[in-house]
Amino acid sequence: MKTYPAEPYRIKVVEMPNMLTREERVEAIKAAGYNTFQLKSDDCYIDLLTDSGTNAMSDRQWAGLMIGDEAYAGSRNWLHLEATVKEYYGFKHVVPTHQGRGAENILSTLLCKPGTYVPGNMYFTTTRYHQEANGATFRDVIIDEAHDPSIDLPFKGNIDLNKLQALIDEVGAEKIPYVCLAVTVNLAGGQPVSMQNMREVKSLCAKYNIPIYSDCTRCVENAYFIKTREEGYANKTIKEILLEMFSYADGATMSGKKDGLVNIGGFLATNDDDVFTRARELVVVFEGMPSYGGMAGRDMEAFAIGIKEATRFEYIQHRVEQVAYLGDKLEAAGVPIVRPVGGHGVFLDARAFLPHLTQEQLPAQTLAAHLYIESGVRSMERGMVSAGRNKETGENHKPKLETVRLTIPRRVYTYAHMDVTADGIINLFKNRDKIPGLKFVYEPPMLRFFNARFEVC
Repeated sequence: MKTYPAEPYRIKVVEMPNMLTREERVEAIKAAGYNTFQLKSDDCYIDLLTDSGTNAMSDRQWAGLMIGDEAYAGSRNWLHLEATVKEYYGFKHVVPTHQGRGAENILSTLLCKPGTYVPGNMYFTTTRYHQEANGATFRDVIIDEAHDPSIDLPFKGNIDLNKLQALIDEVGAEKIPYVCLAVTVNLAGGQPVSMQNMREVKSLCAKYNIPIYSDCTRCVENAYFIKTREEGYANKTIKEILLEMFSYADGATMSGKKDGLVNIGGFLATNDDDVFTRARELVVVFEGMPSYGGMAGRDMEAFAIGIKEATRFEYIQHRVEQVAYLGDKLEAAGVPIVRPVGGHGVFLDARAFLPHLTQEQLPAQTLAAHLYIESGVRSMERGMVSAGRNKETGENHKPKLETVRLTIPRRVYTYAHMDVTADGIINLFKNRDKIPGLKFVYEPPMLRFFNARFEVC
């Protein structure tokens, strides 16, 4: 029988959540237009909407808040954060931003132009938006297996080198400003990329002088999977693995709200002197001074401490295994999920869960709404609604993966909360045939999943 590591922390402060009745939850989801993003936080018992900025900070991080230097320029907390990023990730230059999408915006503004193409290992919503808003076209070059929820591979986030080479041959290397390499791959289910694959992608890109920029938002989770799954890394520390991972990249965007263990913050890192100089100019326009980038000094201090804490093996082992615990319980009950379970959440296979609904009836959006009604657990749709529309044809993107993401905040919930979540999903699965689909009644023109509203078909 598999065992799971105990929580590597002691609880010092608690938050008392509301526990609504089923009738109250029905009214709440109707008022939210069947969109879990529109629910009030106070109406959610277990909130698995996202792991972004929902972390519980440590006593050392809270202590760090008290030494915040809120100077407009030259904050000592920025110098601490900058030195920490360089030490743990190995990049030459660092530009602070308020969160990851701020870094995506600056990078895309600098490098993406009309007629260019950005290959990546599966799209992410805000990343693709910034690329397309600056005229580029995203091309998916992840391995085919990543689009099949039933296939179990240790490194399902890998880039397909043949797909990448085919794009280079098709459009020319000069039209590829950079390769976007996510570690891990969020929409594939939190799937990691192997060190071997990173090394091979670097070798191919070097032949054509194509830069590689990592989305390193959940890089510590990726490093853990390399340590536990890839030959030759069992005796390496998480820090050592991170440094090797990023030796194969030319830069990175980072949302500190995940593996930085904070509630706000991010950065753009680069080894390119010219990109750094221009990014420092743009950060003033979009984010703030190059020594705070939209963050308070106290937040930068907590961020620096969080980067260090996240590399502790006992922390990341529990973090990943707590997610696996939920996935294992669901799989044992026959609930269809994306395999293997990734680092930050369990993804329900909404197509298989609600086979009586067509994709146009929005099975993932439907499932997220009804999971809330059933259990008070808030989750997130990751399917056709999130994929949006083709900017040229106006047609819906129809991804093969139609999922509901159960994203586990770091150091927030216990195994008992995972039990409650699993029980609610299992009970819903037993009564799935009674669940009707949804349709749009309001559709925003961009990133529609945040503010869209729906009603029962």
